[in-house]
Amino acid sequence: MILSPIWLPASLLAGLFQAWRTALQQRLRKELSVSGAGLVRYAFGAPFALVMAAAWLGGHGLSMPAPTPAYLGLAAAAGLAQILGTALLILSFGYRGFVAGTAFSKTEALMAAIAAAAFFGERLPWLAWVGIGAGVVGIVLLSLPAGGSGWRDLAKGVVQPAALCGLGAAALFALTGLLVKHATEHLALADPIAAALVTLAIVMLLQTAMHGGWVTVREPATWRALARNWRNSGLVGLLAALGSACWFTGFATAPVALVRVVGQVEIFFTIGFAHLYLAERVRAREAGGLLLIAAGVVLALLSA
Repeated sequence: MILSPIWLPASLLAGLFQAWRTALQQRLRKELSVSGAGLVRYAFGAPFALVMAAAWLGGHGLSMPAPTPAYLGLAAAAGLAQILGTALLILSFGYRGFVAGTAFSKTEALMAAIAAAAFFGERLPWLAWVGIGAGVVGIVLLSLPAGGSGWRDLAKGVVQPAALCGLGAAALFALTGLLVKHATEHLALADPIAAALVTLAIVMLLQTAMHGGWVTVREPATWRALARNWRNSGLVGLLAALGSACWFTGFATAPVALVRVVGQVEIFFTIGFAHLYLAERVRAREAGGLLLIAAGVVLALLSA
């Protein structure tokens, strides 16, 4: 059920902020490990998330409700799923580049739709399912290795490291969205945007504690590298907080799968950042696959 029309601009802006943030993370990979490049979004994003949540609560005269154990469990599980998904996404970039890695991760819309329908009773209009199908066909095109065609090459493409990492990231991001939605439902706030922003702040704090603790023990030098790159790290944190605020707002006000499908508009921004910011070339077949994914976004919008 759609609770507010804000889900649509939130989903579109989430795609922009996420593509921008991920491009910056990819550049930070030259200075940081995979784990460090993932940590930066939480460690530097949490302060921004806290400010946004406090400003919204204060501006609307709301008070922070006491979180229940069930809520904290859902928030921690969502945070862990996102940490692991981000690590897999960054790994996928190293195999076939920024565009292909991002596109594989966009299968999360299909995974979220199936999981939401099977376990949480969310239903989508048939046109939204057609849009998801168009996105899957686009992913199939991206799965084919360079110069390949046919089912044999498709099978090889699906099991290549970039695809496996991207699909793994998609599954974890789909799980993150569902867990976040149900976490916000456990928070005693009638305002869904307030619930989304509070949940974002709590999830990012938990992520910083979990991931930061692991890095402190296993990769202590990562903290020094983050400090040296504080300007870029701070920008990644800001974009991560803005993007996640938009995602969480979308999840709180509309079906998760619909938000994820519309959020695939990120692909347009990904092509732009890959070409202009990371100097990556996009092959014709990849562009065709990405356009099919974008067509799925349009169909989802029509269905809503």
